[in-house]
Amino acid sequence: MSNNNGTATDLTRTDTALYGYIPSEITAIIFLALFSISTLAHFGQAIKYRLWFLLFTTFFCGCLEVLGWASRLWSSISPLASTPFQIQITATIVAPTPLLAANFVIFGRIVRVLGQRYSRLRPRLYTIIFTCSDVASLVIQGLGGGVAASAKTLEGANGGANIMLGGITFQLIIIVIFSACAIEYYFRYNKDASKTAAFQMMGEDARSGVSEKEAPGKVTPKLKTMSYALVFTTLCLFIRGVYRIIELSGGWNGRILRTQIYFNVLDGMMVILTIYTTNFIHPGIYLPPPRSFNSPTPKSVSSV
Repeated sequence: MSNNNGTATDLTRTDTALYGYIPSEITAIIFLALFSISTLAHFGQAIKYRLWFLLFTTFFCGCLEVLGWASRLWSSISPLASTPFQIQITATIVAPTPLLAANFVIFGRIVRVLGQRYSRLRPRLYTIIFTCSDVASLVIQGLGGGVAASAKTLEGANGGANIMLGGITFQLIIIVIFSACAIEYYFRYNKDASKTAAFQMMGEDARSGVSEKEAPGKVTPKLKTMSYALVFTTLCLFIRGVYRIIELSGGWNGRILRTQIYFNVLDGMMVILTIYTTNFIHPGIYLPPPRSFNSPTPKSVSSV
């Protein structure tokens, strides 16, 4: 039996050689059930609202998390089996990456709804640049997970952990840059709120030559809720990234990595909060149809 923190205090060294603890069976069942429910819901929501990008982001993340937690449940029953341990390493490391990509796409659509006047990037570039960077970090993490899972020695496993560490560090940098872009966008929008109201009342500003089609959109209560949800989910993924960096920097025998409660709360729970927030505050409901998806960026605004 393990203690409440899931450390190896009361366990034999042989039983805990892989994780440093025996994964909690009840915890694995709870997380597996939660991820399964959310994943099925995301599949249905993506079909219902015809938001196909969610199949490759939130739904894909859920499938990977289900695989990872099913493997941890397997490990709770057979703690000496190496196969479930190897599967969960890669699955739980890379799973949140497509979930982060969903945030990039959602923010790009928010920019299209509110207007491109305050963005330094065209909406589509948020998806292209940040998602491509996210995919690069996914490849690095997956490569590191494969190396660690197939390693025959502690040195080899630590080498894989270092590769994963590089991928997650890169992902954290992406989150910081994306957050800076989003903060600047909202700052510019709010700073010019009075002009936004004037555009909406007048329909067209002859002095600036900005038409109603190009003028900033209105922040509705639903859109404000969607924006707050985006902030919350990005923060959760940031916390999870910081935890993973600290965890992996200690090596495969590090205290953080080999303490179960840290993983459950700072990884599993952060992803649960993110994926369920997107279920309940769904872009198909809270993000209105963009009025200017095909409109050009105003010449008065500098964009890349």
